[in-house]
Amino acid sequence: MRILVTNDDGINAPGLAVLERIAAEIAGEGGEVWCVAPAFEQSGVAHCISYTHPTMIAELAPRRFAAEGSPADCVLAGIFDVLGGEKPDLVLSGVNRGNNSAENAVYSGTLGGAMEAALHGIPAIALSQYLGAGTKDLDDPFEAAAVHGADVVRKLLAADQWRLGEEGGYTTFYNVNFPPCAASDVAGTRAAIQGRRPGDGFGMDASVSPGGRRFLWVRGARQDVDSGPETDATLNRENYITVTPMRADLTAHDAVEPLSAALK
Repeated sequence: MRILVTNDDGINAPGLAVLERIAAEIAGEGGEVWCVAPAFEQSGVAHCISYTHPTMIAELAPRRFAAEGSPADCVLAGIFDVLGGEKPDLVLSGVNRGNNSAENAVYSGTLGGAMEAALHGIPAIALSQYLGAGTKDLDDPFEAAAVHGADVVRKLLAADQWRLGEEGGYTTFYNVNFPPCAASDVAGTRAAIQGRRPGDGFGMDASVSPGGRRFLWVRGARQDVDSGPETDATLNRENYITVTPMRADLTAHDAVEPLSAALK
């Protein structure tokens, strides 16, 4: 099996090293793991692509490349440059430092990489490690992902449910979040829908530099709250690994029929 890995935390991120080990286990003897990851951190860029400027790419080691672009850029670079147009069998994105549950999924560059792969019909999985009180004193905060990651990927490969929905529609990809606990405390793996934490989410705080210039900083939302019954963040906080099937289709399908009636 040929696997392409990427992330949004950057080529030197510890979570990427965890993902490379997971990928090597899945690829098996005789398989190939190729890495194309951002040269610098790209957290929060979602499905951004560098449409108006070129992306520099450099080979750091055999099958390991850094690109000055987003995770989606890296997937494109992997497919069309590094692999010479030959699609990999699987794309893995992560392991993100922090959860991509609930509304975080909308902003996630980790998911952006997996989504780009899915748009090319390639099976793709985004993996993220929820951090919290249960991980702060661990020697390895990515422990849950490192221990359970390969098993989750194997189950998704065995299920082989990538092209669900309408024929010719969007390929499904998967958002996996590992709970904020030690690997031994993981309660199991659950399919979950994307939740929404209460409140307004991200905000802005202003500050003034010593030179008198005004800057705005994005302020994160609370992560230690639930996101609704049986949803991803809630189940993660109950020590479950969650797997959420996703597609690039942004249509609010339940709104189409009432909208049609309103427009008559």
